[in-house]
Amino acid sequence: MTAFITHCLKNARLDLIGLLACACLVWAHPGAARAEAPATEISLLKFERASDAVLLTATLKFELPAAVQDALLKGVAIIFVAEADVLRERWYWMNKKVVSAERHMRLAYQPLTRRWRLNVASGRISNVGLGMALNQNFESLPDALAAVQRLSRWKIADVSDIDLEQNHLVDFRFRLDVSQLPRPLQIGTLGQTDWDISASSIRPLLLESVK
Repeated sequence: MTAFITHCLKNARLDLIGLLACACLVWAHPGAARAEAPATEISLLKFERASDAVLLTATLKFELPAAVQDALLKGVAIIFVAEADVLRERWYWMNKKVVSAERHMRLAYQPLTRRWRLNVASGRISNVGLGMALNQNFESLPDALAAVQRLSRWKIADVSDIDLEQNHLVDFRFRLDVSQLPRPLQIGTLGQTDWDISASSIRPLLLESVK
């Protein structure tokens, strides 16, 4: 009888060790316990020269996760940021940053009118600084999101900033900026893949002439 009890205790101990080991693996690799968020895709990225300006056009594809939609419907504004760095290639050293551009897009839901508002500016947007931004209203979230996902002929540099006899690259980045969320929500998004909406690409600066 004693041998039987001892055998059972050993098995229970082994089972407990196995469960703890599995828990440690899940804790160390949280992505294994839940599905990854859909990837953000840059389906189009091109550059044009219009008079003295360098223009960027990009199209992004991504789905807005349920957690982000829920925050929007509860009155939380979401900020998307697009960044473009023009780099001059140098074979003898790191590439040199020539010029940078930013576009901040603040998306918010207005419960009283049941409309979506998008504010676009070249810098951070605050509640007191919306007058400096381009403002658009939309009847539905898909329409507002389509405007965020389409960057049309965005000026990222002056032609005078670039030596056309040298090779240049454009480092383009797009993301949902969680650092501009309310502080309590920033803490809640830590480790949550639902809030990871980002994409980047480095392409040669090949300028097409605007017809």
